[in-house]
Amino acid sequence: MVERYAREEMKKLWDLNAKYSAWLEVEKALVRGWNKLGLIPDSDCEKICKNAKFNIQRIDEIEAVTKHDLIAFTTSVSESLGEESRWFHYGITSSDCIDTAVALQMRDSLKIILKDVELLREAIKKRAIEHKDTLMVGRSHGIHGEPITFGLVLAIWYDEIGRHLDALKATLEVISVGQLSGAMGNLAHTPIELEELVCKDLGLKAAPASNQVIQRDRYARLMSDLALMASSCEKIAVEIRHLQRTEVYEAEEYFSQGQKGSSAMPHKRNPVLSENITGLCRMIRSFAIPAMENVALWHERDISHSSVERFILPDSFITTDFMLVRLTSLIENLVVYPKNMMKNLNLTGGLVFSQRILLELPKKGVSREDAYKIVQRNAMKVWRDLQEGKAAVNEKGESLYLQYLLSDSELVGLIGENAIKECFEFSYYTKNVNAIFKRVFER
Repeated sequence: MVERYAREEMKKLWDLNAKYSAWLEVEKALVRGWNKLGLIPDSDCEKICKNAKFNIQRIDEIEAVTKHDLIAFTTSVSESLGEESRWFHYGITSSDCIDTAVALQMRDSLKIILKDVELLREAIKKRAIEHKDTLMVGRSHGIHGEPITFGLVLAIWYDEIGRHLDALKATLEVISVGQLSGAMGNLAHTPIELEELVCKDLGLKAAPASNQVIQRDRYARLMSDLALMASSCEKIAVEIRHLQRTEVYEAEEYFSQGQKGSSAMPHKRNPVLSENITGLCRMIRSFAIPAMENVALWHERDISHSSVERFILPDSFITTDFMLVRLTSLIENLVVYPKNMMKNLNLTGGLVFSQRILLELPKKGVSREDAYKIVQRNAMKVWRDLQEGKAAVNEKGESLYLQYLLSDSELVGLIGENAIKECFEFSYYTKNVNAIFKRVFER
């Protein structure tokens, strides 16, 4: 229900009624601006602001003849007015109205996205604190590396999404600009004071300089920021998909009562939400390139950007909104299996402690090359035993690797049995988790 509500809220900002309502809001602000400057009488200003309305069906009828949507709109609105309609759309061009109105839509839409991102970060933070000390194996190239905690994984996500939040906040300022500078942007027919008045009325800033359109680098920056954020969200979704693999099974999406995973295999519990999020993120990224290509227009304007933006603006915001809400829900309800994490951490018979042993030997005067040989030759024995099906841990609770290291007379002679055993303590790898969390969550 939350996902559905979020999607509907955003969709309403981009339907036809919202589009024409934004146009009308700009046009009324223009009338009020002219009134303040003394051109439009108070009575006419009052009538327009009170009575001006549009009819979508009528706009469609007019546009079928005029082949121009803004003219069809102004004609429809004028039909709702009397003689005062002569002041409607006075002194500006179509792009002045449309681009300024789109700025309102983008601004309001991005504010929803910002709230979504903040909620996502809160969900990640909560789970990070919950699993701050939950041990798991870190992987490099998909291969077991060294012990970490699941909380550290989540802390990285939190920090990364925070950078996107900061970028989007800055971009909110970049896109919240309007213009009423006329056909070529020369402010010949509208005084600069009018542009300032109208933009302030609408809660926007006036573009310092413009031609017939708001410059599309602003739009491209927005689409690029959304694409970058989508890449990080996909990264999270892909990690969850990996963790849910049967061979790993350290976490999985919540599987509700009555849910089905496969029409043929009743046992299946698939990571369908994170797979869906992965696909949505690919779509969001796809909007960045056409947005960048829209930056280069002919001279003071053309409309090659228009058809593109009719797709990428509503689709990017609606898709991003839905994706973020879904990802937040996925994180909140993610089922984590600490016992399986520990099981996998011990899966390689203690090999995850190899670097710790390696770092002890140079302290005893051993060259790094010789130290590496000593540590690796024992590690290769463990790999051989694991391939042959030997238990990773013996009945005494000693890992294969520890057993081999303790039987290596050269190594024991260099650092001693107690020092070797101390190298197999998990606490060594988690000693700075609190400090990392402080840097991430208390900034």
